[in-house]
Amino acid sequence: MRGALGILTGVWLALAALWAGPALAIEPPSDTDRAQIRDIISRQLEAFRRDDGETAFSFAAPGIKSIFGTVDNFMAMVRNGYQPVHRWQSFAFRDIRAVEDWVVQKVHIEAPDGSAVTAFYIMEKQPDGTWRIAGCSLAAPEERST
Repeated sequence: MRGALGILTGVWLALAALWAGPALAIEPPSDTDRAQIRDIISRQLEAFRRDDGETAFSFAAPGIKSIFGTVDNFMAMVRNGYQPVHRWQSFAFRDIRAVEDWVVQKVHIEAPDGSAVTAFYIMEKQPDGTWRIAGCSLAAPEERST
């Protein structure tokens, strides 16, 4: 699992660099897509808060599911590497954009201790038209907690 985390970290660093530039390679998400993406992320965050690993894992894209294999592996990764996402106090959606071949939703997340992060959710549209979470990268908050 360490190898998978190393690969994902590299993807996240590249994503953060791409966010800064005007890198449209796909169409911007429609209003309907935006609403669906925000709904999926909200539902996963709520599942984390309830420790409902089955539901949280159900919102992961096939690539994430194949990397972690089981709900237990996925939840261990979230608990160990994504504590602000796992145990959030509040969250607010920010920009959403098409970056290269991905749609990325930015989310401001506050942890119970008052610390904050900016989460970049990589979203992937499935063949059936639904959206799934293909990754999440955490960065320093772009705004201060209040």
